Amino acid sequence: MPTIAIVGASNDRKKYGNKAVRAFVQGGWTVYPVNPREEIIEGLQAYKQLGDIAGPIDRISLYVPPERGMQLLDEVAAKQPDELFLNPGSESPALVAAAEQRGLHPIQACSVVNIGLRPEMFPDE
Repeated sequence: MPTIAIVGASNDRKKYGNKAVRAFVQGGWTVYPVNPREEIIEGLQAYKQLGDIAGPIDRISLYVPPERGMQLLDEVAAKQPDELFLNPGSESPALVAAAEQRGLHPIQACSVVNIGLRPEMFPDE
């Protein structure tokens, strides 16, 4: 089963960081929600930071502003994911360049759409 860390996961069902958790669970992935202020998200253990997740992660998907993404890049690079998705609103030219400097190959696209689902499939309530 592929693994994904969703950085910026949320308990707010209106937020894309929550819709992504639900989408990837439905898609059959092992999901690691990452949010320093949450304990449980959609019934899954939440992690304070990427480094708290044991083992490899196939995909890291960012749902945080680009400034926060910049602060997290060393942590992302340390996990050596196969894929790094910068979802709409999380990308910036500076973040892409900084990620590439760390040997990452950021994908600027919606990671939910990438697995054949759409965020609007997951209701806000």
